[in-house]
Amino acid sequence: MLDGQERTIVDRVMREIFSLLLSGEIPLGGQLNEVALAERFQVSRGPVREAVKQLQGRGLVLKEPYLKARVVSLSLPEVIEVFQLREAVEGMAVRLATTAMSDDELDEMLSSFDTTAASDSAIDLDLHVRIAEGCGNDRIRRLLCDELYYLLRLYRARSGNRPGRRGDAFAEHWQILRAMRARDAQLAESLMRAHIGRATRSLQDVLIAEQDNSSKG
Repeated sequence: MLDGQERTIVDRVMREIFSLLLSGEIPLGGQLNEVALAERFQVSRGPVREAVKQLQGRGLVLKEPYLKARVVSLSLPEVIEVFQLREAVEGMAVRLATTAMSDDELDEMLSSFDTTAASDSAIDLDLHVRIAEGCGNDRIRRLLCDELYYLLRLYRARSGNRPGRRGDAFAEHWQILRAMRARDAQLAESLMRAHIGRATRSLQDVLIAEQDNSSKG
């Protein structure tokens, strides 16, 4: 069992590797070289190996016997299935949160969002998490905040990098929050499902373009 200091190092290395996945420096399907990563983060191979195991447990890394670990790379149909699931679950999450969250909680979310620039993706991520946490359904919270969190974040980063998408998403989030504050659960759900549907189509376009470029190369 890892002690506190070792756990801190492993958690740091895990976050660093995940940042490389989000940025695309380690691409989807790419191999994780534990020796190179240990040298990069100036740690021994032990923390890197444990960090890779954590990422494996989160569904981001595949490790087969006698082969190097590699980043997951879902097929296009698999990605669409995951995002269709996300659309359905987050639609219900925002419907429930619209009635479950207090006025103070909704006002605080609106205030935080209002003071954040559209180019800042942190509020985007935080908003979806806070809605899931505030919906009052623990199974939905676990699915969105634990089981699918890292996988969704990895692929959401790719759709969010499409030109113009981030600004559009900011406006869509604002509309969702206004519907929540008005306690219009049906409208909030409709807006959330439409928002995720557009993100899914954006991601689909990105992945198809990447496939086309790869085949040409």
